[in-house]
Amino acid sequence: MTNPLLSPWDAPFGLPPFERIRDEDFAPAFEAGLVEARAAIAAIAANPAPADFANVIEAMELAEATLDRVAGVFYNLAGADSTTAREALQRELAPKMSAFSSEIVNNRALFERIERVWQQREGLGLTAEQERVLMLYRRMFVRSGARLEGEAAERLTAVKARLAVLGTAFSQNLLADERGWFLPLAEADLEGLPAFVMAAARAAGAERGEAGPVLTLSRSLIVPFLQFSPRRELRRVAYEAWVARGANGGATDNRGIAAEILALREERAKLLGYASFAAYKLETEMAKSPDAVRALLSRVWVPAKARAEADAAVLAGMMHADGLNGDLEPWDWRYYSEKRRAAEFDLDEAALKAYLPLDRMIEAAFDCANRLFGLEFRPLEGPFYHPDVRGWEVTRGGRHMAVFLGDYFARASKRSGAWCSTMRGQRKLGGEVRPIVVNVCNFAKGEPALLSWDDARTLFHEFGHALHQMLSDVTYVFISGTSVARDFVELPSQLFEHWLAVPEVLERHARHWQTQEPMPAAMRKKVLAAATYDQGFATVEFISSAMVDLTFHEASAPADPMARQAEVLEALGMPKSIRMRHATPHFAHVFSGDGYSAGYYSYMWSEVMDADAFAAFDEAGDAFDPEVARRLEEHVLSAGGSREAEELYTAFRGRMPGVEALLKGRGLLDAA
Repeated sequence: MTNPLLSPWDAPFGLPPFERIRDEDFAPAFEAGLVEARAAIAAIAANPAPADFANVIEAMELAEATLDRVAGVFYNLAGADSTTAREALQRELAPKMSAFSSEIVNNRALFERIERVWQQREGLGLTAEQERVLMLYRRMFVRSGARLEGEAAERLTAVKARLAVLGTAFSQNLLADERGWFLPLAEADLEGLPAFVMAAARAAGAERGEAGPVLTLSRSLIVPFLQFSPRRELRRVAYEAWVARGANGGATDNRGIAAEILALREERAKLLGYASFAAYKLETEMAKSPDAVRALLSRVWVPAKARAEADAAVLAGMMHADGLNGDLEPWDWRYYSEKRRAAEFDLDEAALKAYLPLDRMIEAAFDCANRLFGLEFRPLEGPFYHPDVRGWEVTRGGRHMAVFLGDYFARASKRSGAWCSTMRGQRKLGGEVRPIVVNVCNFAKGEPALLSWDDARTLFHEFGHALHQMLSDVTYVFISGTSVARDFVELPSQLFEHWLAVPEVLERHARHWQTQEPMPAAMRKKVLAAATYDQGFATVEFISSAMVDLTFHEASAPADPMARQAEVLEALGMPKSIRMRHATPHFAHVFSGDGYSAGYYSYMWSEVMDADAFAAFDEAGDAFDPEVARRLEEHVLSAGGSREAEELYTAFRGRMPGVEALLKGRGLLDAA
């Protein structure tokens, strides 16, 4: 039979033929893609014609077309809808794909042709975009070891291959722990839980073939359980299982993997001539150095810790008033914080969720994108890669802009968290190609699905990433969409979160799922007033994780990462009642790949900008001001990596911001 991954895709908008793709199609499709790509790269390297931008850089842009197409489908499915076969192939592919990457950067003839183009660049009549792409390609080769020779080159290749294997193992171990743990709940265990939590627990039980409700490690279920369950011992059991992911001993334990990853990253950096992996990684980011990152985190840590300690004293007092002695524990914080929030803001989470149905929040995100950028969204018929997935064609003024897929519900086959990815990136080289963009979340299913405020923010956050892809308008896929500095990539996503809190957006879209009545004005005011509530806790759990990540990569790799983690937390004076957002054994951002390694801080670096960026709309007097939106699209959302991040932001805003906007946005300015 013809492999559907290798045949022409004749579905509307070039979508993959999901209904015809079988797991066994992927391995031969990857092999065919690798053969094709190797042949194309060899031809570029051996081309007897003088090296120029077209026959080297542009040829490389198109050399892996089939491989990119197959990988775009497979890796999306591997994260969002894993199967035993997909996990096995992912393990098999990790060293193969790493070896292929090393082959390219170690191809001496290819690098020499890139160097010749680089040396002649001033006489080639290149556009600014082409000059940027050429610089980035050359830099990628150099930072990947193209200048190394002999044993050093061979060792770097081996190190990168091993890191690819370990990153895959880390991710799959974490998924196995999340998938394998659940806690059956008796009716008595449901005491105090709102109806939406009980419904989610029953749905989770049905998915696992259990007769009754169960508690899982899905964030959309365990967090509200910790918020509302008065049964302290159950909260403790659930919380300890949640934070123990990747550290349960046996085949899925990630602690040894983390240690080996850190050692290999240090070796990789030193082979390339850097003092540390952090120095290597941050060289191309906005921060540039570990010192700059530490300065930002330390500046925010002091007021955040002060606020968290003050809050802890209040929560401990509430717990003692309940007749419970001893210290406030991490599994107590969310429970008493929710009670305090309800008391101080008279805000009922269950009542609030009734006004945040998933469909309405999707409509809200679409409406904001329409008012800001003129985008329109038309539902598409599937089938897509899973029955839960929904699709839309995105247009502007009748022009096709993108296909957007939304995969919103938690399931055992999906890794935890939320993310945005593409099955196809935007480019103009070789003909206009518009992107296929995917948002993946882990919301609890329900009839209907009702979101917490945090869930709704997550939906807007990931859709901000999607806009960065949809509005991309560059020639080369190498710099399209989110192909920007890691500490700039979160700007569009965190910025878009602000529109959820715009009063007119809530008035228009936050409507009761039964009555369709808008959220009462009093409730809206309470929601917005509570926006900075518990930010001491949230900031402390984030910065502690970012500091551990930075320390891991800033100095010699620790033989025992857990001991080094403990040292960092002790030096920070970590409050006893708060733990890191991501402890080392389940810190997927840092250990599932290199994406956020030495870079978890980037969310906060981007937040410095997103607070200031939204202030541009405030200063214009309209959250949908067309001129500010135009500048945002021109200089940020459509520009991809076509210029340095600082240059792009300054073009939009006129200057770079200070940290005060972040402190104000988190309600920490008075604690600074």
